[in-house]
Amino acid sequence: MGPWRCLLLLPLLAAALRAQQQQFMEYVERRLTLLEERISQWHDQSSRYSTELRDFKNQVLGMLETAEKEREAMRSEAESAAVRVDRLEREVDYLETQNPAPPCVEVDETLMEKQVATAKQRKNEKYTKLTDCSDTIASVRAMKILKRFGSTSGLWTKDAAGNSEKIYVFDGTANDTVYVFPRMREFTLFSATRKAARIKLPYPWVGTGHLVYDGYLYYIRQQGSFQVIKFNLANKTVVDSSVFPAEEQIPVFGLSPFTYIEVAADEEGLWAIYATKEDEKNICLAKLDPTSLDIEQMWDTPCPRENAEAAFVVCGALHVVYNTRLPSRSRVQCVFDVSGTLAPEDASLVYFPKRYGSHSSMKYSPRERQIYAWDDGYQIIYRMEMKKKLEV
Repeated sequence: MGPWRCLLLLPLLAAALRAQQQQFMEYVERRLTLLEERISQWHDQSSRYSTELRDFKNQVLGMLETAEKEREAMRSEAESAAVRVDRLEREVDYLETQNPAPPCVEVDETLMEKQVATAKQRKNEKYTKLTDCSDTIASVRAMKILKRFGSTSGLWTKDAAGNSEKIYVFDGTANDTVYVFPRMREFTLFSATRKAARIKLPYPWVGTGHLVYDGYLYYIRQQGSFQVIKFNLANKTVVDSSVFPAEEQIPVFGLSPFTYIEVAADEEGLWAIYATKEDEKNICLAKLDPTSLDIEQMWDTPCPRENAEAAFVVCGALHVVYNTRLPSRSRVQCVFDVSGTLAPEDASLVYFPKRYGSHSSMKYSPRERQIYAWDDGYQIIYRMEMKKKLEV
């Protein structure tokens, strides 16, 4: 090939080389662009994963901190519970050493039948008075409203025989804790029970017919039949208990259906006011031996249960307080004297001042000649004007 032909081929070769170089550069650029996109995607994903990892780490740390706080709180509660359990065990041990176990109340059927037979044999016999008390209520001389405390139904009283100034409060008709205030002042001036001691009874009471007499609490327990429990207030123990020898008992007061036995005290001693299915229209009365809880004598009274709300005994005479279904003025409308000295028609018709509702309990104090009453949650004292029975 001649030289002039080589000269003609050189431009063609140069153009071909430039075309190949252009294609190669385009290829390299495409690869670099793809690589940059992949690097950018990896960077974005790495950043997202780092953010998620950091958030997850913070969440785990928060959960660990919360768990640590809860563990510490549970540890503190467990230690506090262990301290309380230890204190409770020591208190239980102390109580067990101080108070012997209360006696089991077992019904001796033979003894009960004998007591019922003896009581029925003496039923309605002439009563031999133990004292020369011949007073009866003439009227309500004064009334004092102390305060409002507790439930609408309840009982408050002093010791009917002793000289103690303590106030005993039974809140409600079914409970097992008695509040004891040292004096009337603490009961009257202070709210709630912060000045009161508490006595927890071994058995819950029923009704409002209980009595504090000569250092003992006589209260009613229901376990199938009704029992009178004699409880020593000094050493907090059950001294004696007796199944009341009356069959098929019913509420003694028509307007107070929660009370089946009312234990009362007067100048003559201890009495039980009750009602039975056998004579369901009228109220019955029994004389109790405060030492043995035996029934010494029983009487059927002419005082009806209907519309009766409370009762008490004064100098051997049962006084029954009546009201109406829609509460009005309470009044002593029936008097039954076991000695026969006071005829029912000669007794005064005693009215109590109208206040709130009807009385759930009325406790006569022979030492003070006044009545501690619970009227719709209000604690009231009635001071009585007395007269000789023959002068009425």
